[in-house]
Amino acid sequence: MPKMMLIHAIPEPIPISQAEGVAKLAKAFSTTDAYWVSSWIQLDDKGDVAKIVCEYDAKDAESLKKLVEQIAAQIPNFPCDGPYPMMKVDGESYR
Repeated sequence: MPKMMLIHAIPEPIPISQAEGVAKLAKAFSTTDAYWVSSWIQLDDKGDVAKIVCEYDAKDAESLKKLVEQIAAQIPNFPCDGPYPMMKVDGESYR
């Protein structure tokens, strides 16, 4: 299944507890067509969430857009860029 990425650049940093609510929705709305895998979270100097980069497995971009729409219905105005096709690379790939 293709890897897809969503980017959430938060206009005003939010507490981690609020970001956890978004994660719970991502998990709840995941299906076999679009499934949340993991996220990287950029914290500000106070430990609040400034940006979230999410990795999904998705059949296609349209399937992931449907999941995003379900989350957006629960959390209006939550920023979301994407989905974008992605490839995961780490240091072990280049040993």
